[in-house]
Amino acid sequence: MFQINEVIKLEDKLYRVLITTHTHVVWISLEDQKGFPDIVELPQLEALLLEEKLTRANDPFEYVINLLPEPDSKETIIRNRNYQIIKPLVDDSNFYIKKVRTKHVANILGSGEISRPYLYKLIRRYWQRGQVPNTLLPDYKNSGAKGQKRIANGKKLGRPRKIMEGIGALVDEPTEKLFRIIIDKYILKKQFSVARAHRKFKGLYDNIFPGLPESEKPTKRQLSYFLDREYKNVDRIKASVSDNILKKDIRPLHSTATIHALGPGSRYEIDATIADVILVSDHDRNQPVGRPTVYVVVDVFSRFIVGWYIGFENPSYVAAIQALHVSLTDKSNFFKSLEIETDNFSWPLPGLPDAILADRGELLGHQIEGLESSNKVRIENTPPYRGDAKGIVEQRFKILQAEFKKFTPGEVIGPTVRKRGGKNYWLDGKLTISEFTEIIISSIVMRNFVDPIEKYDRAKDMPADLSKIPIHLWNWGLKNRTGRLRKANPDSVRIALLPREQASASAQGICLFGVYYSAPEIIELGWMHRSDKSNRPKKIEVAYDPNFADEIYLFHTQGSREHWVCRITDLSREFRGLTFWEVWRKQQSIKIQSTKDKLESDKLRMHHENRVENIISSAIKQTPKSTSTKTERMKGVGHSRSQQLLKEREQRRPKRPVHDKGSEKVVHLTAHEDNDDYPDFEDELFNEGDD
Repeated sequence: MFQINEVIKLEDKLYRVLITTHTHVVWISLEDQKGFPDIVELPQLEALLLEEKLTRANDPFEYVINLLPEPDSKETIIRNRNYQIIKPLVDDSNFYIKKVRTKHVANILGSGEISRPYLYKLIRRYWQRGQVPNTLLPDYKNSGAKGQKRIANGKKLGRPRKIMEGIGALVDEPTEKLFRIIIDKYILKKQFSVARAHRKFKGLYDNIFPGLPESEKPTKRQLSYFLDREYKNVDRIKASVSDNILKKDIRPLHSTATIHALGPGSRYEIDATIADVILVSDHDRNQPVGRPTVYVVVDVFSRFIVGWYIGFENPSYVAAIQALHVSLTDKSNFFKSLEIETDNFSWPLPGLPDAILADRGELLGHQIEGLESSNKVRIENTPPYRGDAKGIVEQRFKILQAEFKKFTPGEVIGPTVRKRGGKNYWLDGKLTISEFTEIIISSIVMRNFVDPIEKYDRAKDMPADLSKIPIHLWNWGLKNRTGRLRKANPDSVRIALLPREQASASAQGICLFGVYYSAPEIIELGWMHRSDKSNRPKKIEVAYDPNFADEIYLFHTQGSREHWVCRITDLSREFRGLTFWEVWRKQQSIKIQSTKDKLESDKLRMHHENRVENIISSAIKQTPKSTSTKTERMKGVGHSRSQQLLKEREQRRPKRPVHDKGSEKVVHLTAHEDNDDYPDFEDELFNEGDD
């Protein structure tokens, strides 16, 4: 009924749900500066709901999830340090018990790293703001200027020399900069010894400060001291290898896929496979289109399939986030579109899990790392060539494909390379992607709500009469185990996971991949006004959905995921309704055609330019030397222009043949000399004269 981190309102007071069990809820007041978690019985809350005294409310600290500080910034360092201090307390599932909480507080205070008031301030902030590491970010918006590093006042620090001659070098800011260059380049990356790196340093120091005696140069001990002070052992390990090797081989493992899940949402496994069936085109059933990609997201505890992707995208980040998005959304409309009856089953409420286990490389990137810090979702990646690390989701693929493989035309059997004279299974396909999708979704419903799991390792506390159907395992886990699902906005999570690019701004709008977009917010800010005084930025970070080019999402505040929706303008109307892949293909075709047109244009323009040059050259040759003065030539301009105009008019006169039919009666248009009246032309005009 209640989810972790949900905010509820009771008598004008807000409370956050910290943990739920099958009998009670642990919550904390959001406004009490000295509050601690309280235990409330579920029947009591249900009664308050029926009396309409208890209502669900919006989270006032939802903005915390959108905060995205720089990885090495002071804010991030403070957040991570504070979280590590309180982690033993907040990660204990019994933190709401006073004796347990008191014991953890004593252990933390015993380390001497933090005072009691500040510790209580941190844990209250963590609970009240949403139980994610981002809650511990400092509120710099309410603070003054940042702190400054202390610098020696022109005098060398440390004890004076007794044996070596001279005073010694002052390690000031320029020297520290040189230290960092040498350390990063030689000690960390090339694994030089401190002595060898110091010799490299002295060569660089001589080039910048020539003529100094050897005794007045920074010593090896000063370099070593700076290295030990500024670079922790963990920093040296991280800097000595690439990010990929660090994440794959060196970083500490927080968990593995073999650890038993505590309950529904404790861990999801996601994986992709290429289905063993050839599909045909929706428009032409005689045209094969190949094998589809199937992504499946499975809850480890209950084996419940919570999300999927079925299509022709190669296994990649783009396809994986679509499967994750399905696992976080309500699927009632989805089933209606496929005409699947939902009267006999009720799909559980979606939510974010504690951890997601995926193949190495598919869920790597700054977007998915943002999901880790903002929503406290742990991303685990399997080693290469270890499909058995995700045995649960791998088994789901075998079960789902068994539903259709044996009797489906176009089944891929054995080697994918056809032997000479062998059967070409590419020509046997009959199913379209729509029909295949309906089969897979129907099979998922059967596996989730009907078919029991033959081999399921029961925990000791599971009753013998508990059905091994995934939905029953899911529901039992929510009632009898700690619920791990976290409430999340599916659209916010989807946009946070989308690929990002740097777009440019101009008077035509926001330009991404040559396509222009606009939004009411940027028009109001004056970004699209055609003026030199416009305050539009040069570059903006945007997210885009490769499957839909009609809109992009502009992140208008640095360090935040708040965004504006920008839609395609009339300037780029030719790309409306397309995917970005179709946009890129169309742009490529346009470039190819433009190149062809340019080649043809250059060829014709060359002939045109040669003709112009010949005409000018001929005119120069035909012009005789003038015998008149300049004044006489200028006086003759008017007369010559009149003569030229008469000639032009004569040339424009139609050249019609003249036919002689005898003399015609002359009709005078002016009054006759002996008659003051004008002639009457009415008969001639309307053909009403005598025949």
